[in-house]
Amino acid sequence: MRIDKFLWSIRYFKTRNIASTACKKGHVKINGNTAKPGKEVFPMDEIVVRKNQIDYKLTVLDIPPSRVGAKLVDIYRKDTTPKEAFEHNELLQYSKDYYRKKGIGRPTKKDRRDIDDYLEGPSNTNDDQTAEPNIKSKETED
Repeated sequence: MRIDKFLWSIRYFKTRNIASTACKKGHVKINGNTAKPGKEVFPMDEIVVRKNQIDYKLTVLDIPPSRVGAKLVDIYRKDTTPKEAFEHNELLQYSKDYYRKKGIGRPTKKDRRDIDDYLEGPSNTNDDQTAEPNIKSKETED
């Protein structure tokens, strides 16, 4: 079975056209080699699919006769994707939430203060502690 048809039939891609486009872009590898859409897949092949910034690793167990239901997918493939890949994706989501969107304009006063606090970090607390005794000494002189 062709790799694009296999990935479509085990529901990694919604359409076969999207699966073949991913193969053409080099997002699919079979046994470490970049695969064209027409490359044949055999049982025990190891496939790496790059989708949504995650490298999914699969092992082909059997070839499905046609597109299968979601509950039957595990009969035809074994997912060996490491959990670190998903954790890395979650960290990317958190980092994207912090950054301002391009074209939003100048930072507001609050944004500027947040940026300054972030860049200065813990050194700010030491300056505050040294400044307080000087103020008290001036008050006692008066």
